[in-house]
Amino acid sequence: MSEVYVIMGPAGCGKSSIAAELATRTNWTMIEADDHHPLENVEKQRNCIPLTDTDRSAWLDSLIMAINLEDCRPTVLACSALTSYVQERLRNEVERPCKWLLIDVRPEVLKQRMTARREHFMPVELLESQLSSLRPPANARLINGDQSIAAICDQILDQA
Repeated sequence: MSEVYVIMGPAGCGKSSIAAELATRTNWTMIEADDHHPLENVEKQRNCIPLTDTDRSAWLDSLIMAINLEDCRPTVLACSALTSYVQERLRNEVERPCKWLLIDVRPEVLKQRMTARREHFMPVELLESQLSSLRPPANARLINGDQSIAAICDQILDQA
């Protein structure tokens, strides 16, 4: 049975770019967790309101269903997965094992990246909330997010 590689971390760490590059290199399926947020969640975040676990429930239902409907190829999931609630739901409800890869980036770099991007709904004002919510699973592999996307993908694939 193939695994789900959860590329996790706070906004601005590069999850989506890393997951897209991995999927391109390997022909694995990529799922972008942000695509599963209901409009209400996007609007809350856009208005600098952090999500609660109650807010995350419908998002996770949709996300887990999408993962479980995929074929048996490995899947790369770009998902913040900051809280134990999210991690437990993924661990218990996804029908394949999850490998947790935490992209570690210094807060000042995250802030710079978030400030520079224009097309994303997540405002830099929620960064502090994201960092304070981060509870990595004990078995998460820490990946230095200051490297190039290519170097990060090489490192992940070398140890896949």
